[in-house]
Amino acid sequence: MVAFKLAYRNLLGAGLRTWLNVSVLSLAFVLIVFYNGMIDGWNRQSRNDTQDWEIGQGQYWHPDYDKYDVYTINEAHQPIDEHAQQEIDGGHLVPQLLQKATIYPQGRMQSILLRGIPPEQTLLKLPTDALNGDDEAKVIIGKRMAKATKLKVGDQVLLRWRDRHGTFDARQVTVAQVFNCDVAEADQGQLYIDFQVMQQMMDFDSEATLLVSGSEDVGLAGWSFKSADFLLKDLDDLINSERISGRIIQLVLLMIALLAIFDTQILSIFRRKKEIGTYIALGLTRKQVVGIFTIEGGVHSILAALLGAAYGIPLFLWINTIGINFGSADMGITIAERVYPYYSWQLVVGSVLIVLVTSTIVSFIPARKIAYMSPTDALKGK
Repeated sequence: MVAFKLAYRNLLGAGLRTWLNVSVLSLAFVLIVFYNGMIDGWNRQSRNDTQDWEIGQGQYWHPDYDKYDVYTINEAHQPIDEHAQQEIDGGHLVPQLLQKATIYPQGRMQSILLRGIPPEQTLLKLPTDALNGDDEAKVIIGKRMAKATKLKVGDQVLLRWRDRHGTFDARQVTVAQVFNCDVAEADQGQLYIDFQVMQQMMDFDSEATLLVSGSEDVGLAGWSFKSADFLLKDLDDLINSERISGRIIQLVLLMIALLAIFDTQILSIFRRKKEIGTYIALGLTRKQVVGIFTIEGGVHSILAALLGAAYGIPLFLWINTIGINFGSADMGITIAERVYPYYSWQLVVGSVLIVLVTSTIVSFIPARKIAYMSPTDALKGK
């Protein structure tokens, strides 16, 4: 406790030099917390949006279906058994029928993925209720798809597909709604149509490619269950790659702040030799004197945390109110137009501990020289 008081008084006595070091260290601390909070916020929003719009709590795939292999899509469909139908009727599953197709907007040819989905489903946020109505074939598309095809609500477009017998057919479909979705995979190149209408078009009888689940695995025979973690792996890999690049930036910021503390400690030991000799002459052991100088470096991080909290907390609260604007966010990845950072207590406490430990270690390295100093030489200032 005595060593802490002495260290605190020494820091206050250093005046401007101390507060310059504290300011630089507090800035590094705030930037580390902010960047990690932004990544965590993006991760939370992206995972929630992907589950709300596309994957639910998991999906049951046809055993031969592979989302990355277009050649498996047209043949990957099978009848919905009684157990699965009961789950669908109870609102726990949403069947989807997937087939490759072609549309001709403004006379141009464009390959798309046609998705049949029940209009009455409520498990996903897709506005499928717009598919209800008369016998006219309706489709809904996302904003990215609408931009790529230059289609808008009320436009008609020629849709061509191949049924289960390999016969090509075509019909005009009407765009019933353009929805705003932050999940690129649920938008780009996707056309959604009534599940039953698509079955009639393809000459399928109560068949589906996949079933979106609103709960964990309920054990459907003949289907391959894919958990949410499996389906979100690509997003997690992207987030982790951003974390790695962020850690490099954080390391550079932290090294700059720690270098300032290191230089300050070396200068202090060089200029305060008489003070060190006085401490030893008063009966303090060499370890206690080393402890004083080491604690001084550690107190830098404590003051930096307090200073960072003084201007960082209002800044974080303001950013959480307005969010971080990424513009259109049309980057082909799952990201909202506005990302709201998420600051967990683990993030804040972990960042404080990292800064505290590293600044203490950096302060201890030059302070070790005190153990080899002669008290008489120190009192003479040599």
